[in-house]
Amino acid sequence: MLWVDKYRPTDLVSLDYHDDISQRLESLAKNPASLPHLFFYGPSGAGKRTRISAFLGALFGPSAHKLKLNQREFTTPTGRTVEIHMISSDYHIELSPGDAGTSDRFVIQDVLKDIASSKNIRSSTEIKVVVLHQVDRLSKQAQAALRRTMEKYAVTCRLILCCDSPSKLIAPLRSRCLGIRVAAPCEDEIAKILKTVASKEEFGLPNSVAIKLARESDRNLRKALLMLEAAKVQAAGNGAIPENQYLPSADWEVYIRQLATDITKEQSPQTLMAAREKLYELLVNCIPASTILKSLTGELLNNLDDSVKLEVIEWASFYEHRIAMGSKDIFHLEAFVAKFMAIYKKYLNDLFG
Repeated sequence: MLWVDKYRPTDLVSLDYHDDISQRLESLAKNPASLPHLFFYGPSGAGKRTRISAFLGALFGPSAHKLKLNQREFTTPTGRTVEIHMISSDYHIELSPGDAGTSDRFVIQDVLKDIASSKNIRSSTEIKVVVLHQVDRLSKQAQAALRRTMEKYAVTCRLILCCDSPSKLIAPLRSRCLGIRVAAPCEDEIAKILKTVASKEEFGLPNSVAIKLARESDRNLRKALLMLEAAKVQAAGNGAIPENQYLPSADWEVYIRQLATDITKEQSPQTLMAAREKLYELLVNCIPASTILKSLTGELLNNLDDSVKLEVIEWASFYEHRIAMGSKDIFHLEAFVAKFMAIYKKYLNDLFG
């Protein structure tokens, strides 16, 4: 088992940071009858899902952690079959309706309506909890359908929404939820957690290495734990990790870094074709298109003059919106690469004549 799963806290008391949020969730769990709809938001790796799981444990007891994986199929009015994977316990259900793509509205209308109106979830409070992850990927139609569902079944059903960016949700949906912002932990908090994990695994971790891991992970605790485990595997023997230990990057990050170098070095149709293959490879390996675009933009900005950075950022935000609204991620990623190559080629021509 990976350390990120092995040492994941299961109750609110065991959480290592954001004590004010833990205390607020504890007070909410003591009175389930008056529980509002909740909206957790914050950067990736900040611990949103861990806190939701711990909150459900405080609300329903240890049985809320006995999970099983279900798969549901249903047919849209156009005849398309959509499969949705759901994680459920006797008290709640978790799913990501954004996985249905353009059919997410039918998932909201059919699946959530069926869950909210059924009475097969055993709970002494008679309140059913539905956890929706990545709600920022929902279309505007699906968000409107979700708002109507929340109003219709507000007496017996509570929704817990979770996403990275609250700006992508419509205002009526946000206003019906109690917002809980889970900020990324600071570098010192991450370093403390890494040293605790190292102590439990019985090996030494210098403070300088712990801080470096926290910094290299961009304050993403999940990524920091994965990097710590990879560094320990690479370190020889069972002793402490040396201070000069190489900290490996994820393969997809190296791939994006190479892609940024290629399209900066040469702007040609051949380079664009090669970039398309790299983008396909990243998508096939389940790297989200928004993550690819964000990481690629960051790598490109490192090598750009200030005079063109703003234009590249504007087009990156434009194609990020296109990715959220469209269904073919490769089209928008390739369009951004082509647009960057045109901008950078024009900059070089103006600079060198």
